[in-house]
Amino acid sequence: MTRVLAIDVGSSSARAQLFDERAEPVGQLAQTKYDGERDPLRLVELARGVIGEAGGADYAGISCFGHSLVGLGSDGRPVTPILDWRDLRSAAAAEGLLERLDGAAVHARTGCHIHPSYWPAKLAWLAQEEPDVFAAAERFVGVQELLPEHEPTISLSQASATGLLDLREARWDGELLAALGLDEARLPRIADEPIDGWYPALLDGVCSNLGSGCTGRGRAALMIGTSGAYRTLYETGELRPRPGLFLYRADEQRVLEGGALSDGGNLRQWLEGTLLSDEGNVAERPPDGHGLTFLALLGGERSPDWSTRARGAIHGLTLATTSHDVRQAAYEGVACRFAEVADLMPEVQEIVATGGGIADDDWVQILADVLERPLTRSAVPEASLRGAAVAVLERLGEPVAHGPLGEVVEPRPDRFEAYRAARKRQRRLYDAATWASTSFLAAAAMCSASMP
Repeated sequence: MTRVLAIDVGSSSARAQLFDERAEPVGQLAQTKYDGERDPLRLVELARGVIGEAGGADYAGISCFGHSLVGLGSDGRPVTPILDWRDLRSAAAAEGLLERLDGAAVHARTGCHIHPSYWPAKLAWLAQEEPDVFAAAERFVGVQELLPEHEPTISLSQASATGLLDLREARWDGELLAALGLDEARLPRIADEPIDGWYPALLDGVCSNLGSGCTGRGRAALMIGTSGAYRTLYETGELRPRPGLFLYRADEQRVLEGGALSDGGNLRQWLEGTLLSDEGNVAERPPDGHGLTFLALLGGERSPDWSTRARGAIHGLTLATTSHDVRQAAYEGVACRFAEVADLMPEVQEIVATGGGIADDDWVQILADVLERPLTRSAVPEASLRGAAVAVLERLGEPVAHGPLGEVVEPRPDRFEAYRAARKRQRRLYDAATWASTSFLAAAAMCSASMP
């Protein structure tokens, strides 16, 4: 019987498990947790530890978080920490690239916006701020390329998620490389073929959709893990990125399309660490009845506007505001961000909720109410892990059934009007806050330039 070792390396934990030819788990799940590990060698050590615990198999498939950047020296050892999607230090570098390049044309070619979460901005920042380190890096890779013990090879999906891949040519983008002063030889070879039974690591979003059975343009996965995402995985011969959305190559036939939120489970963790403990059921409180507008951008913004400077905000705080109010407003704020992405993908007919965040009944109910759509909970406990196994089995020609689905959470129509008003108010606050931030930075730059 075919056995596949599936590995999932996430932002906060690494997991490994064996799966059979039907993508059913075999044996025990091996897992280790960490908190935003930035040391590449330490993360690889932790991941290889769970791989060893899970046991051997005929083939291995890997799911890994995307967009990470690591510089390797001539000896193959890291010369940088992991620069991941949460590292926003390259905001100014992204703005500098946007002044030199046509951002819309870059998005049309690569499916990615020029933004601090992607490689072009990070590489430009590294070259400007740490030129000696940039020069010392003989090769730039994602942390996932360090997991197998052979020459780093990057999968098409992970390469696409760097923001440096020309979608149609399926090779590194020449204009971006020229703008960055980067030789293609310093980037990994793009290939999806296995080496000694190990398949190159796939983007976690691709694996999450595969594992939860969210394939085709009509079924979207709404994922809340450390961050959040709303995406579809489907076959197409047309590679046309739509405004506000990313479009990644998943493989030779399929693309992953959607939007990403930087606030998800990390926001819930912030609430738990910041507010007084409260156990109340906020989904049953009056919708938007707290007088607050919560911009859920504590981790910065990605979809749909991809601002390099947007940050979180709470408007309407009074002495009567409670921790219940703030938590409810935060959940509603994230739901409003998801709704903006969903509006850009009207072809979606069914939404499957997946990820650790869907264990929060309040949040799932609020999402259904704000989206005005039923949400079907995925019954797959580890969608990305299962998806890594499914991807390998597909390549081996093994037919695999969709992942099982759980309960359907219905929206409550009596709350629609209140949440539509809340969405409009949040958009006004977003526009005002980003305008103020941009104006302040411009004024500060003018003052700095005029000083002797």
